[in-house]
Formats: sequence, structure tokens, C-alpha cells
Amino acid sequence: MFEFDQYLGFLAFLTILTIGFWLMIFLLTFVIPYWVFGSAIERFKEIREEKKAKRADSAH
Repeated sequence: MFEFDQYLGFLAFLTILTIGFWLMIFLLTFVIPYWVFGSAIERFKEIREEKKAKRADSAH
């Protein structure tokens, strides 16, 4: 059915496909949400600091 080099190529293909699949799952479930929520929290902190600075300026 398969010769040995075809078998090795098929195994390499399956390995690369599996690694890519799990990498996409990892990126979509952990890395991207972590990045989005982290940047949103940082932006809210910046907005809060700007509001505090404006209040301090208008008080004087």
C-alpha cells in the first residue's frame, strides 16, 4: 500500500496538521482574549487618569 518514504511523509503531514490545529485552538481561546482584555483594561486606566488630571486642573 504505502512505501516507507510515503509513510514518513504522511506522518509528517499529520504531525504538522495536528500542531497547527492545537496552536489555533490555543491562540483563539487564550492568547487573543488575553490580549484584547488586557489592552481594554489599560485603555480604561488611561481614560481614568486623564479624567483625574482634568479634574485636578479645573480645581486650581
